[in-house]
Amino acid sequence: MDGSGNRSKASLLNLTSTLKRRYEGGLPLDKDKLISKLNWFYSLELNQVDLYNAQSKAFKGSYNGLVFERCALIEQNHVDNLGEIIEKLGGKPTTLGDIISPLLGKVAGELIAMTGLEETLAINIMLEQKAMTDYNHLIEKLQQDQYGDNELTKILQHNFVDEHLHTEWFRTQIIAMKHDEFTVKNLSVETESPLENQVSEDLPKNHLSGNTQPTEVSFENRTFQMPME
Repeated sequence: MDGSGNRSKASLLNLTSTLKRRYEGGLPLDKDKLISKLNWFYSLELNQVDLYNAQSKAFKGSYNGLVFERCALIEQNHVDNLGEIIEKLGGKPTTLGDIISPLLGKVAGELIAMTGLEETLAINIMLEQKAMTDYNHLIEKLQQDQYGDNELTKILQHNFVDEHLHTEWFRTQIIAMKHDEFTVKNLSVETESPLENQVSEDLPKNHLSGNTQPTEVSFENRTFQMPME
């Protein structure tokens, strides 16, 4: 692996050569099924590249835009590695289109970004966790078949770690936004004049009714559980 996280051609060739030798002896997870699963991830990662590229443009000029741009580059590394493995196994990298999710892709990335940064991050977390769950299932299958020490499993594990890191950054950013929102709210309360405080105290408790009642959304509603390994 080079400094950018990309795997060398020699490493990929060694991986595919090893896999081919094992297929000749027979694998519980047959070759066609494995290629099909790898194409699922290939398509998923390709859509994530488009998603993050669209979001990086929507938030251009901000730190968040740079993060989305970096996420797109990391996902592109996943696409390249998976595509080469599929080809070496005799398959063809194939996109599965809308089978994956209507929330993925360039158009979806632009639409999601229009909902605001917090909603964008929350949706990104759900998508990353979907990828993590699927990666985890395939990794477990390969390990159950006693092929957990091969290069393919390591590549999938590294991809899983990348998705995990993306998820945790998105989650941390939401927490920071909630903290800033809470700080501003408290600051505005502390700077109220005595007269404003008195007026607020004199108002009846039920002076707000119907749709005018403010709604508080707790952060717990935006917290997603990590898939267990």
